[in-house]
Amino acid sequence: MTENTNRVAIVTGGSRGIGRETAVRLGKDHFDVVVVYSGGKAEAEEAVKDVEQAGGRAIAVQADVADEHSVNALFDTAEREFGGIDVLVHAAGIMKLSPLADLDLSVLDEHLRVNVRGTFVVDQQAARRLRNGGAIVNISSSLTTLARPNYSAYAASKAAVNSISLILARELRGRDITVNAVGPGPTETALFMAGKPQELIDRMIAEPPLERLGQPEDIAEIVAFLAGPGRWINGQTIYANGGSAA
Repeated sequence: MTENTNRVAIVTGGSRGIGRETAVRLGKDHFDVVVVYSGGKAEAEEAVKDVEQAGGRAIAVQADVADEHSVNALFDTAEREFGGIDVLVHAAGIMKLSPLADLDLSVLDEHLRVNVRGTFVVDQQAARRLRNGGAIVNISSSLTTLARPNYSAYAASKAAVNSISLILARELRGRDITVNAVGPGPTETALFMAGKPQELIDRMIAEPPLERLGQPEDIAEIVAFLAGPGRWINGQTIYANGGSAA
């Protein structure tokens, strides 16, 4: 390891969607980025190339965000390769839809494990290891307020992310570390588009005054601001949905 003066970011869920676009956006700000993936190694390696082309350095690391040993090893790798960690962007998550009355409780357990426990595990390591002056950005969802049918498990898990973020911001008093959540609305990612009929997508496009779906780069710009110059924003959930009404 050589001496490194760049800021260092870990981006979970960094191989796809919002996480990948965020990793690339941080690369434009000359971050060194750890692209964290669960199973898509080839996609993660492509994301690394995109970060490098944008102007940063990057490596891909596999981790199970809900497993404390896996996440501990992830942070060890980041520190060993880049010398320290300044920013965590926690974008990894799952979303499976069902009416509450029909929900298989095993699906609820998946959401709690990945989206809630995963946030606890990753944020815990970040709270212990981020250098002073750092930032934690957890990806939540506007569905905590938009309250659409079929999203009860997902929205409940993301409401937990909002609470975790606010409380952690207060617990890190004296460290100069900000903690915020970003709650995207309908955003054109593979996770969002999967299984949705065009009629439903068209209705979602028509809802916000801007009359379009969000794009991953819309969210990445907000995350990059919070990871960089947005130092006076702390303990907040920022809803990024083009003005969709709750």
